[in-house]
Amino acid sequence: MSTRHSVFAAALDAIGKSGLGNLLAPLTRGLGVILTLHRVRGPSGRGFSPNNILEITPDFLDVALACLKSLGYELVTLTEAVARLRTGRGRTPFAALTFDDGYRDNLTEALPVLEHHSAPMTLFVTPGFAERSTRLWWIELEEALRRLEHVRIERAEFSFEALARSDDEKARAFEALYWRLRDMPEVGRLAIVSGLSEEAGVNIYALVDRLCLDWDGVAQMARHPLVAIGAHTLTHPVLARCDEARMRDEMAGSREAIRRRLGVTPAHLSYPFGDRQSAGLREFETAAELGFAGAVTTRPGVLFSAHARHLHALPRISMNGLFQDARLFETLVSGVPTLIWNRGRRCDAA
Repeated sequence: MSTRHSVFAAALDAIGKSGLGNLLAPLTRGLGVILTLHRVRGPSGRGFSPNNILEITPDFLDVALACLKSLGYELVTLTEAVARLRTGRGRTPFAALTFDDGYRDNLTEALPVLEHHSAPMTLFVTPGFAERSTRLWWIELEEALRRLEHVRIERAEFSFEALARSDDEKARAFEALYWRLRDMPEVGRLAIVSGLSEEAGVNIYALVDRLCLDWDGVAQMARHPLVAIGAHTLTHPVLARCDEARMRDEMAGSREAIRRRLGVTPAHLSYPFGDRQSAGLREFETAAELGFAGAVTTRPGVLFSAHARHLHALPRISMNGLFQDARLFETLVSGVPTLIWNRGRRCDAA
């Protein structure tokens, strides 16, 4: 666990033990919450697993949904969540589940748990993953570092060197590399990760094929009465780093590709990565102009009435694989940690 995550975990634990979350929840939990999920599978058992923040177990998903019900939350579709924000109707707190990217385990592992709880979900699909033409570069990076014991990158625009012999060394190398790669242009990022993958013998497209649903799998999900399909761009870029034309095409093109393949038109959009550095006011305004009913970020927060004026900059709470504990989850959805994180601001849509 990184230092950043360790500090956050300690803060969550302190808030939970103090009883502050339960005490303040009626004031801080807002109208409801949108939850971010990615993968759902059993524990990997690996020491070096930096992307496990994007994974929870089926057992924890079951615990979390039971927890929400015990707290009085109604499990609703994202469409219903947006409608309640827009109209202000309903006094019962609500929770909407969203899954980004389109992983195979969403069908095989997550959906049976959702069926047990009659919990609807929105699956945000990236056509490039379904078509095997877009890369999971952050998972490639993990797989490459797992196999390498020394990392050396020398390019005109990028220099990096680190030992990767132990799990701790690999974790430090991943943390340093990931954020530097996120901040650089896409072409250079993919070239660097390709070089590491080739050196380590990682088959980058076989990785996507193993982990992501193809169009047949997405179609199977789309036919399920609990599943709505959302758009997650064509190729999962950092939208804020795209020029205007590509940014618009990534959003509109993903919706059109899904409509063409599945016969359904996504009502909602999820911004890839979704943090402040990846999507901002330009992207929010474009999503609205393109006619999406709503769009979700990964900016942390619960939903308040003020979000009715910012339906294309909706916050979410991440079901982080590092915090798979019912008490920590209850503290998260209380809204206290995110209100502290946002320095008292209920709505962060700038």
